[in-house]
Amino acid sequence: MTGADSQRPDDTLLSAWLDGELDGAEVARVHAWLQQHPDDAARVRLWAADRDALRARFAATADEPLPPRLAQAVWRRAARPAWRAWPQAVAALLLLALGGVGGALWRGAADHAADRLPAGAPDHTAAPGDAAAAAPAWTQRAAVAHAVYAPEERHPVEVSVRDGDAAHQREQETHLARWLTRRLSVPVKLFDLRDQGFELVGGRLLPDAAGPSAQLMYQDAAGQRVTVYLRKSEQHTPAAFRFEREGNLSLFYWVEGPCGYALVGPQSRERLLTLAEAIYRQDQPAGAPAAPASR
Repeated sequence: MTGADSQRPDDTLLSAWLDGELDGAEVARVHAWLQQHPDDAARVRLWAADRDALRARFAATADEPLPPRLAQAVWRRAARPAWRAWPQAVAALLLLALGGVGGALWRGAADHAADRLPAGAPDHTAAPGDAAAAAPAWTQRAAVAHAVYAPEERHPVEVSVRDGDAAHQREQETHLARWLTRRLSVPVKLFDLRDQGFELVGGRLLPDAAGPSAQLMYQDAAGQRVTVYLRKSEQHTPAAFRFEREGNLSLFYWVEGPCGYALVGPQSRERLLTLAEAIYRQDQPAGAPAAPASR
């Protein structure tokens, strides 16, 4: 075993870090390890994404009253001798632990750097270090979704707009935009990034903590991909336009009107900013001024 292997946090420690159960020294050690080991960081992000997906899927069920017959069965099991009941108790504790997992890998694990949108865009940028500057949990889900689906060769998207002839592709684009708009309850636009060298591959529906979200995927001539994560915002209040970096992924995110946006990819900060500015401009109402971007 190498020295690095001996210092690697095991899964129990990583899980405790994600749950916020470690003290300051251990938190710092795990945090430093994850910053230097993107594979482990990606794995922990997937754990958090699974947690959020389960919460989104079963949130309504968890608030329902316990059916009387099930309540009676639970009480009957509780009345059994302790030595017979402990496996059920362990299973119940595991479920509770799964439901109560907390923390977010992205929070505090990336380099916060505020960037302004094109001139004319609302400036709601928080200063680095402010509480408001912490990346929201949904940006983590955007990064995880990119890490999961961008490498896919056969099934990168749920609805492809690149198959068939031009007429079929236009038909699929219309279907994709209408379907995602209906499911997210916010207007979903398929952004045209061809001037920036990226073609739309397609999109898919994804779970979010409070409902559905969507992912649009784009690809350049070299096969490199970026994704746009879209979700309905809880409050129609513009939020800071921010940049994050985790491992080999960069991410710009902002909230404008009823929708939150996260642009994710392995490109440089400057390259991703160009794409983010193009998306922002295309999402403005018709007739809105299109001023040059400030960098």
